[in-house]
Amino acid sequence: MMVTKLPLAVLLGASVLLSGCTVVDLDENGQPILPKDPAAKASFSSQTPQQIAQENWDSRVLKGAQERALTWNDMKNKGAALKAETSSSVFVQAAGTVTAVSDAADRERLLTVTINGESVPVAIGPVIRSNAIRDAAGFKFEEFTNQVQFARLTKALNQHNVQQLPKIDGSWVGKPVQLTLAVTLQPQRIEDAVAVVIKQEQP
Repeated sequence: MMVTKLPLAVLLGASVLLSGCTVVDLDENGQPILPKDPAAKASFSSQTPQQIAQENWDSRVLKGAQERALTWNDMKNKGAALKAETSSSVFVQAAGTVTAVSDAADRERLLTVTINGESVPVAIGPVIRSNAIRDAAGFKFEEFTNQVQFARLTKALNQHNVQQLPKIDGSWVGKPVQLTLAVTLQPQRIEDAVAVVIKQEQP
């Protein structure tokens, strides 16, 4: 039997190629499991808006509010500095006194709170029409498949938020409260204020 001798250059080349190979695990379908690109953008394309809201509530909403919430005065100063035709959504921590609560039959219920002498309507649901929570939490359009998914996240976050709030009725009127709000600002005014956390305080 004739043994063919391979040129040394070929052998060396094969050795280099093999040394550069990486063993990749396969998933249950036989497809390679590739490591996540650390430079890749976050993506929620494979999740429903409800899943995104539930899985990111603590880390992006509650933690974000705890770490970045402005005082009421700082929030007012930020609004005053906004340029015309612009808006900004932020978390705010404030204390106030409840002066009114919408009727229980109202789908877009409001809690009216006096904060620093200012009467502020605060959305408590069950229907909330505001992007304040989504935008204050820092969700960006680039993280989503399209505008529809991004818009639906607003509804999912607002619905999840309402489920976390305490039962609020007329007995709250006249009571002091501590609030964490998601607020959308426009120049010199508050466009929306949504209750994220609300607690009664002792008089």
